[in-house]
Amino acid sequence: MELFYIILYSVLGLVIGSFLNVVIYRVPAGQSIATPRSHCPNCGHFLRSWELIPVLSYLFLKGRCSKCQQKISWRYSVVELLTAMLFILAFFFRPGRTMSGLFLDFIFISLLIALTFIDIDTFRLPDVLVILVAAVGVINALVTKEPVIWQSLLGAVIAGGVFFLISYFYAKGMGFGDVKFVAALGLYLGAPEILAAIFFASLLGAISGGLSLLVNKKSLKDPIPFGPFLAAGALIMFLFQHQLFQFYYSIT
Repeated sequence: MELFYIILYSVLGLVIGSFLNVVIYRVPAGQSIATPRSHCPNCGHFLRSWELIPVLSYLFLKGRCSKCQQKISWRYSVVELLTAMLFILAFFFRPGRTMSGLFLDFIFISLLIALTFIDIDTFRLPDVLVILVAAVGVINALVTKEPVIWQSLLGAVIAGGVFFLISYFYAKGMGFGDVKFVAALGLYLGAPEILAAIFFASLLGAISGGLSLLVNKKSLKDPIPFGPFLAAGALIMFLFQHQLFQFYYSIT
């Protein structure tokens, strides 16, 4: 039975990942995600059904448009595979979730992926997607009660409040988009999980910043999008919170 769900959620993740590529490309540009049909950004060639199969079409086309032969970014397949992988991890590492809860988890994961790559590309976190994260967080608390609504609201207030103060006193180091995003994450994760997510986000950000200084010769003044680290920290707590808390209690 588990094999059936692995295949099911893998296929679902690949399909949703393909759609997320459209979201990542079009939402920052203010374009509709429904029309026009998927097409080559170089020559405008509308993709046929066999050119839209996640990952396989990329491999079959050898990473090039079938008409103009322009290279297709490998990132499209990465987004599709990442979505599928996280869907499967959510199925295995969040036991006891109802189908409605798992459905909400998949929406949450999808939004985090979209926001991550948009922030990497544009240094922006579109309000429309952040609002959706917040809405899904409230619905999750009301429907599944994991977390209960007061923990959800407390997580949003604490995380959003801390980041608001950082943004207020150090505007160059923290954008207001991060403030809204972390508050939305607090709604889905609740308190105290959101605080642990922020810790992991900060740790990953510090490691990444240090590596950029050493490898890419960047300076401390170069901007680094923090949204992807917030998303990564949230996913760590989202998937492994039980194991992490058990480990914490075992050593205290």
